[in-house]
Amino acid sequence: MNTVLLRYALEVGRTGSITQAANNLYMEQPNLSKAIKSLEEMMGAPIFKRTSKGVVPTPKGKIFLEYAQNILAQLEEMEAVYKGQNVGREEFRLSIPRATYISEAFSRFVSHLDRSKEIVLSLKETNSMETVSDVADEKCRMGIIRYSEEFEKYYAQLLKDNELESRVIWKYEPVILMSGNHPLAHEEVINCEDLNGYMEILHGDIKLSSSLMGKHPSAGQNGEKRKRIYVYERGSQFNLLQMNEDSYMWVSPLPERCLDGYGLIQRSCFDLHRKYRDVLIYHPHYKLSSYDEMFLKEVQLVKKEIMSALGIIHE
Repeated sequence: MNTVLLRYALEVGRTGSITQAANNLYMEQPNLSKAIKSLEEMMGAPIFKRTSKGVVPTPKGKIFLEYAQNILAQLEEMEAVYKGQNVGREEFRLSIPRATYISEAFSRFVSHLDRSKEIVLSLKETNSMETVSDVADEKCRMGIIRYSEEFEKYYAQLLKDNELESRVIWKYEPVILMSGNHPLAHEEVINCEDLNGYMEILHGDIKLSSSLMGKHPSAGQNGEKRKRIYVYERGSQFNLLQMNEDSYMWVSPLPERCLDGYGLIQRSCFDLHRKYRDVLIYHPHYKLSSYDEMFLKEVQLVKKEIMSALGIIHE
């Protein structure tokens, strides 16, 4: 049995609420409900029942939760034996997309760490395929991948083939990042075809923008020559955008602090109509550490700040 399902059930039992448990587990409520239903089907009996006071365990459910707690406790004891040589030392390894809001969350996470403790941190910014490989090979304990919703089935199968679990962190529409002095900066409405003729900046190993623009027949037609700069280091994109006021880049929404520091703005594209997902991936047997939880909490805080600044109520 997948130990992740045991942890899900215990969190539901602890909170007495599917919705609250889903929030605590950084996952969507329908996915958690589906997981609990799957677990109940495996056990052949309901584990929880809904009451006016919330979700409570059934008589058999109480017994199940006790066993689940004991099983996980024994697994933790076993892990402690094998990790005894590193007692007192914490490690945090993470592979992520080149996303400023995630990097911002990581910086805030680091700022809250206890400097008196020994900890080794590793942050790798790369593409989704590399992240899946890193987590599957346990080079990283967890990772965050990014993909367009149209490729959801492909990535779902990829994660299944690599025996990895996943949780959606954010669903968003890409925004156009540009200088505050860009010729389009003060346009009330920007369409994708309006970007023709301007310099586009892309990550060299992630053909995100080209796939976006490829949906619009006007892109690169009528004799219009494409102008592109491929970069492999996220910091370079900000300098390029700042110093080349005719350039732009498709990105996930950024925190205001990062925009202000480089004199940049982010604008929506009126006719884009495409959503992306940032998804946390990890091995089913992996239990998120306190540091993992701290980092993910910062990710949610940064995301909420951005959504509030953009006036986004729902994802």
